[in-house]
Amino acid sequence: MAMNITTIGWGSGTFGVLSGLKRNPDFRLAAIVSVADSGGTTGYLRDTFGILPPGDFRRSLVALAEDTEATRRLFEYQFADESPIGGNKIGNLLITALVDLSGSFEGWLEAVSRMFRVRGKVIPVTLEDIHIGVRFEDGTEIVGEKYIDISEKNPFERAHNPSLAITEAFLTGPGRLNPRAREAIMNSDYIIIGPGDLYTSIVPNLLCEGMRETLALSPAKIVYICNAMTKYGETTNFAAEDFVRVIEQYTGDRLDYVVVNSAEVAPDVAELYERTEKKIPLRIRDRTSFAGRRPTLVERDLVNATDVVRHDPDKLYSLIVDIVDGWIK
Repeated sequence: MAMNITTIGWGSGTFGVLSGLKRNPDFRLAAIVSVADSGGTTGYLRDTFGILPPGDFRRSLVALAEDTEATRRLFEYQFADESPIGGNKIGNLLITALVDLSGSFEGWLEAVSRMFRVRGKVIPVTLEDIHIGVRFEDGTEIVGEKYIDISEKNPFERAHNPSLAITEAFLTGPGRLNPRAREAIMNSDYIIIGPGDLYTSIVPNLLCEGMRETLALSPAKIVYICNAMTKYGETTNFAAEDFVRVIEQYTGDRLDYVVVNSAEVAPDVAELYERTEKKIPLRIRDRTSFAGRRPTLVERDLVNATDVVRHDPDKLYSLIVDIVDGWIK
């Protein structure tokens, strides 16, 4: 039976979700993507050409393209730093050119989707120029995804004290929900939030004006897939319950399923992550907090077995099929 499935957020995890789901012809897919990215060459193109950030849309198109590998190799090709366009990726430059030619951000999305036979819709959560900001427990504020996220030059050099907890997130403007995003949410059978960086990939979508109300009205079942690892300075020392608390802070009591990876990370891999990036595997602090209430807690082996801890597309696909088919209540 055909199902409308919409993802919200971004990150390598969401890439894995889309890459896995697109193999099923009964799944009609839509990816709602944040426009708050401001780092790297994406941020440069955004500032220079006045367009919405192309990076996360590039990755979404790659995930849903009929030939993901060939599209990925083309879109991710990066010019040498010593060239006049050094550091830029073909995909970002193509997107920038198509925005100029079509005159609209959504226009180029449709053009690229046809060119690369994209299986599904890639939808900006808002068409407005917004940035994500966060407030810390001491009252200080930082605006800009690139300042909240890890510095490329020094992973521990941040614009804030990483020992302070984030208490609230906000947008620099209303970020009114894109009508096409609203339509996708209202017509979804299932909505999958995450996995992805909590405050820089997922929350910017949930903060858009009209998102909370639309999620409340949607008949869809909502699945939240927690990250496999914490992130230093953003979700330092978080347990699964903390991720859920933040998601519910911006969506209301709307989650139907919370999915947490149950597989053990190899000790040597976990030690490497903690030493080099100060990340630790995500765990559940107290299972009784999920007992007898919505959302349903689902624990399953979801990560790959390599030295890089990432959600495995095949395992994500099997999980979602089990939920859709009713094997997980």
